Amino acid sequence: MLPESCLEVAWKLEVAWKLMDDRSPRLERPERVAGEFAMRGPSRAAHAVTLAERLRSLYPDASRRSIKSWLEAGRVRVNGVVARRGGVAVRPDDRVQLGAAPPAPFPPELRLVHEDDDILVVDKPPGLLTIATEHQRERTTYRLLRDWMSTRGGRVFIVHRLDRETSGLLVFAKSFPAKRKLQTQFEARRPERVYLARVEGVVREAEGTLTSRLQEDRSLRVRSSAGRRAGKEAITRYRVRDRFGDATLLEVSLVTGRRGQIRAQLAALGHPIVGDRAYGSRRDPWRRVCLHATRLGFIHPNGRRVTFESRAPSSFGRA
Repeated sequence: MLPESCLEVAWKLEVAWKLMDDRSPRLERPERVAGEFAMRGPSRAAHAVTLAERLRSLYPDASRRSIKSWLEAGRVRVNGVVARRGGVAVRPDDRVQLGAAPPAPFPPELRLVHEDDDILVVDKPPGLLTIATEHQRERTTYRLLRDWMSTRGGRVFIVHRLDRETSGLLVFAKSFPAKRKLQTQFEARRPERVYLARVEGVVREAEGTLTSRLQEDRSLRVRSSAGRRAGKEAITRYRVRDRFGDATLLEVSLVTGRRGQIRAQLAALGHPIVGDRAYGSRRDPWRRVCLHATRLGFIHPNGRRVTFESRAPSSFGRA
């Protein structure tokens, strides 16, 4: 038999070891860090339970729907292996891990052309608003980008817009100072804004400048007028890129940037854009307005000149 002093020492060592084990990081609940896994140690339960039950005990504030979404997203690991079924059994000594939520994917409706610390440049499809209206507030380019940026801890600001029916390039700012620098340029008519438009009929002049005044009618449709008093001044330059039997492909450059400017002025010229029934087009073979913002150039908030391009649909140049 060991002397009493030895038994006492052994007992103290055993107690100290248990205290050290209780303070082990395995039993702590550290904060979650983006891109890492929150570690949760072995359960104090004496018997096996389901993974869903273990998660509910570890995260008592989480709803069943949240736990289900964690599993479906592959965020939960058991002993380092991804687990997607809440009904699997886990033993008391199994290690359960919850990973940070993966970054939200870029909105599939849009194409990301460029991103840096100051700006976002995207390619917008036809049929999608740039910003909200009285009748549509949810599905807009701005809303899609705002929601996406919020998942990354960022913001997005509107600089300019395209009509719902027009596809092509849009720039958004990622900070208020960047927004002001860009909007100042647009207000001063300095950015390069070039479009491709397929119009009805054969445009005879190789190039030209359209100058008129635009105003909204009672239906809020923009109309072009040759008068000098009503409406706002609108200036558009065009150049013929190709001619077909019953249509013309135009390269159009904006001097001013009024809502509906290109559509209204080309219709007033007698050559409405193909598919633009609101402005007198009689044909709509591709079920869209054939107008695409193909080139956008401006001074970046960092002071450098930048230009972005987007290819128009091949149907625009089809004979």
